[in-house]
Amino acid sequence: MISMEPVKLNASEWNVLNCLWEEHPRTVMQLVADLERSVGWAKSTTITTLRRMEEKGLVSVEQAGRSKSYTPAVEREQAVTAETRSFLDRVYQGSVGLMMSAMAKRQELSAVEVAELRAILDQIDGGDGT
Repeated sequence: MISMEPVKLNASEWNVLNCLWEEHPRTVMQLVADLERSVGWAKSTTITTLRRMEEKGLVSVEQAGRSKSYTPAVEREQAVTAETRSFLDRVYQGSVGLMMSAMAKRQELSAVEVAELRAILDQIDGGDGT
C-alpha cells in the first residue's frame, strides 16, 4: 500500500527506492546484487537498510517461504516533491523564482532547459503564452 504521508529520505533510502521504483517486487538478493553494483554496498548494508526502511514504512515486504520480496511503499513523485520542497525551503527560502534567477545569472540553464521551462509555464497559463 502506497503511503501519502510526507516523506523524508536519506541517501541510502534513495538508493534502495530507486532500485524498487525501476522494478518491483524485488528479492533481497536482487537488491543486494543491484546495490553492490551501483553503490558498492555489502550484503549486510543492504539488509540493514531494508530492515530500517520496513520499520519506517518506506517499503513493504512479502514473505514467501524463506524469501522476502520488497515493494516501495512511497511513490517516486511523492518523494521527489518532498525533497524538492525541502531543498527550496533550505536553500532559497521556498522561492522557485529565486532559484531560477540564481541559475539564470550563472548561465546554468541550457537552451533546451529554458525551452522546457517555457513549455511548462505555457501549460500552467493555459497554453496561450499570456
